[in-house]
Amino acid sequence: MNVCKVPPPLQPGDRLWVTMPSGALREPTAFDRGLEVWRSRGYQIDLCPAYDRQWGYLAGTDAERRQALEDGLKNPACKGILCGRGGYGGARLQEGWHWPRVEPKWLVGFSDVTSLLWGLACQGISGVHGPVLTTLAEEPLWSVERLFDWVEGRSLAPLQGNGWGGGTVTGPLLPANLTVATHCLFTALQPDLDGVILALEDVSEAPYRIDRMLTHWRASGTLSKIKGIALGRFSQCDAPAGIASLTVEEVLRDRLSDAGIPIVSELPFGHQGENAALPVGVLATLDGDRGTLSISEG
Repeated sequence: MNVCKVPPPLQPGDRLWVTMPSGALREPTAFDRGLEVWRSRGYQIDLCPAYDRQWGYLAGTDAERRQALEDGLKNPACKGILCGRGGYGGARLQEGWHWPRVEPKWLVGFSDVTSLLWGLACQGISGVHGPVLTTLAEEPLWSVERLFDWVEGRSLAPLQGNGWGGGTVTGPLLPANLTVATHCLFTALQPDLDGVILALEDVSEAPYRIDRMLTHWRASGTLSKIKGIALGRFSQCDAPAGIASLTVEEVLRDRLSDAGIPIVSELPFGHQGENAALPVGVLATLDGDRGTLSISEG
């Protein structure tokens, strides 16, 4: 994977576009609080039309959600796109659709937004795997500051986790939700995975499902292309009560530890807890001995 181009730094006063590319809005209070975080930093926020639209579990039809995304991408006055929430549906927007050729601009989100971040990376543009609007206000101060540090052109401090050994590697960082990323494999949404540092998190997946997905990465030969693995939070990934199971930690060890590459776990990103912003497609260094993930300058 080639290193992606980082958009120009944001400045207070810039105009940002809010879109709902996936699930319907179910947390209006949290959404409003997230908007206020950005507004309190001096940014002008435009909501896409019908941002609170609902079509089943989706925030509107594919055509409506795709048009809202395109409107933000094509508007030269808009310097970045903020995703309201995750859920499901981002990959649907990219069926038979091509990203418009525009100047690089910011795209911020995580979880289901993985498919859009990966699609944008395929265009050579870096997004930010970071809090959506419905989760931003719950982030600790250091995490909020980290997000603004990156999009405003400042450097990021290394993240500390639990090193599994394997030495140190440097390569393009590719953050993702494991479930969404697995369903992007061998599609037009998959960036070149050769030599990347993969950063994975997930939520509400039983250990056997995590096992099944990682076994698919192994059996397909995809895991052998990865240069290093950074593991975030796997929240609510416990086995159902009364059913014999490996823990999710045991599954991760079993399926990944023989890869022969640096691995760091327990990094502070993912669902239901601190979600440190991770740039997509920029050079990063993973130290499997010291347990650190460091981001190069944008």
